[in-house]
Amino acid sequence: MLRIALALLLLPLPALAAPRAYVLDQAASSVGFQAGFGPDRITGSFPVAAAELSIDFAALGASTVRVVMDVTHGSASFPFATEAMQGPKVLDARQFPQMTFTSTAVRKAGDGARVEGILTLRGVARPVTLEARIYRQRGPEAGDLSHLTILLHGAVNRSDFGATGWADMVGDRVEIDIRALIREAG
Repeated sequence: MLRIALALLLLPLPALAAPRAYVLDQAASSVGFQAGFGPDRITGSFPVAAAELSIDFAALGASTVRVVMDVTHGSASFPFATEAMQGPKVLDARQFPQMTFTSTAVRKAGDGARVEGILTLRGVARPVTLEARIYRQRGPEAGDLSHLTILLHGAVNRSDFGATGWADMVGDRVEIDIRALIREAG
């Protein structure tokens, strides 16, 4: 995968002067997480149910992201952890089958971007900041931005969303890693 530095993407190129809509490859995209479990880690993932993405390479601040994750099909490193995670003490998947992230601001940060937004989990909405990197997928010619991979990383405290179950066994801080393969709409 060839890395595209966002600094290059932000050059004022006439062909890139407007937001470009992208669609998500759901099968190849995922939201991963990990949290402390005593001296070990619990890992897992949630499928992405839907996403709306618009990237403006000339004016990154005009970019928008909205991602819907399927809590009911989330999984953790072992069956007990999956059951506990989906249960009423943590994510309460029966009552809150989805979580969403909607961007409120996108800013250049070094050779990446900082995506600020609102994460809604268990019906509770809180601000979250994710660090982003964009890569051009293999195959397209240099400069072709029709197929991209976006990697986002951040962390939340699950207690901020009322997901406090099993606090004596599982850490409060949950790291989030999102891998989204996208292609230009149209």
